Amino acid sequence: MDTIPEPLLRILQQVSRSFALSLGILPRSLRGPLGLAYLLARAADTIADTRLVPRADRLRALDLLRSALDGPASPGLAEIAGALIGPQRIPAERELLLHLPACLAALAALPTDDRTRIRRVLGLLIEGMQADLTAFPGEDAAGLAALESRADLDRYTYYAAGCVGEFWTEMAMAHRPGCARWIPDVMRTRGVRFGQALQMTNVLRDVAQDLRIGRCYLPRQALAARGLSPADLLDPAATPRLRPVLDDLAASARDGFREAWEYTRAIPRSEIRLRLACAWPMLIGLRTLDRIRQTETLLDPAVTVKIPRPAVYGVLLRSAALVWSNAGLGRYCRALDRRLDGGWVRT
Repeated sequence: MDTIPEPLLRILQQVSRSFALSLGILPRSLRGPLGLAYLLARAADTIADTRLVPRADRLRALDLLRSALDGPASPGLAEIAGALIGPQRIPAERELLLHLPACLAALAALPTDDRTRIRRVLGLLIEGMQADLTAFPGEDAAGLAALESRADLDRYTYYAAGCVGEFWTEMAMAHRPGCARWIPDVMRTRGVRFGQALQMTNVLRDVAQDLRIGRCYLPRQALAARGLSPADLLDPAATPRLRPVLDDLAASARDGFREAWEYTRAIPRSEIRLRLACAWPMLIGLRTLDRIRQTETLLDPAVTVKIPRPAVYGVLLRSAALVWSNAGLGRYCRALDRRLDGGWVRT
């Protein structure tokens, strides 16, 4: 399956404009299976995040979805639909849940190797979502809980996005002849770091909003070392005291983006589409990290950290002009990286 069926493609474009952008530029042989994997992952995420039903029922629904990955005729699908389809926050998410049987039928139609890879990454993503639901039992600031250690945070970023980088690498090696010469272990590790850098950036960007839904991804041990508790972060005035923790995590994301550049550089220049599909999230991630650095009120939930649309278009256009050249694209990437030297991010 090189393309996603039209009804599913329409839903994908509605539930993720950013991924749809990368998907559209991917080589045709990757577009269908990666798009389908994203839709199934987004369906799982919708199940995990919905507040229409109790947490225990969401955990069960995720188990049912994992079982349903083995075949589109799984009896669990009807239970998922009956329990969860309702007034979703995003109407397209309701459409996605309604189209779960079609997604699973499309999965069953894939070649065996692709089907196996997709089932594996979805199993890891669902495992991470279930761990999240267990680690954060509250739904608001009154039930605020935090990850305990940096190891817990690293584990979270692996299950949320690092495993996707691993999956992406395996798909590229399987479908693109130029990538078949990669050293698998090296590129899988880089792919994991790439995904974790993107997720760490999300953690920093969304810290204030996550606190209000009972989730503190900043490790409790790191906060305690600075005389802070998770509850202290509900006060935007705590931002200056939090800076050393933010500094450390931003430095980790920055290191991950350097691995992302090595990953992108290893893609043969003949694979222009695949290079762009990797360069765009890497470059936009660096711009987002810089925007986070410049935000003095990161703990204020009214503040939205977002790259202006013209700046995004600028990244797309400039990278498209430079993608043929490792030297040119590398200079652009390093220029964005050096911008992070200008403030609280450790160099």
